[in-house]
Amino acid sequence: MNAIPKSALLLGLAGLLPFLWGALTVTNGRVALWGLENLNPRFIGPHVQLFYGAVILSFMSGVLWGFATKATGRAATAGYILSVIPALWAFFMTGGGPTTAAVNLIVGFLALLMLDWHFWRLELAPPWWMHLRILLTAIVVLSLLPLVI
Repeated sequence: MNAIPKSALLLGLAGLLPFLWGALTVTNGRVALWGLENLNPRFIGPHVQLFYGAVILSFMSGVLWGFATKATGRAATAGYILSVIPALWAFFMTGGGPTTAAVNLIVGFLALLMLDWHFWRLELAPPWWMHLRILLTAIVVLSLLPLVI
């Protein structure tokens, strides 16, 4: 049973919108200008991607914490410890300018994927979890690349 539930897939894909919008405003000056005129500078370009990326890494810490609650003993303790790493990474590593922050977010999301795999391997995450997380992580990383190159 590796099929991703439709609601989880749709919500996961919807959660990519700020990353994709940010990438579009980084790579397309006309769209960036429209966003600047009609939204707020915070909602275009690197601002939206970097802030939202930190929020999502923190959110994923909570998801991993939830997985850790299914474990017992030392596995639970290790799970709780591992679960706080993405939020701490986001807090400490997303400063220093947009390029550095984007590189650190990419590293953070790739490391998160390894944590996802760890919890999945321990059968603390649903069977379909890695299918969803690989898809979402790939899109997040690709959307952050324009800030790096």
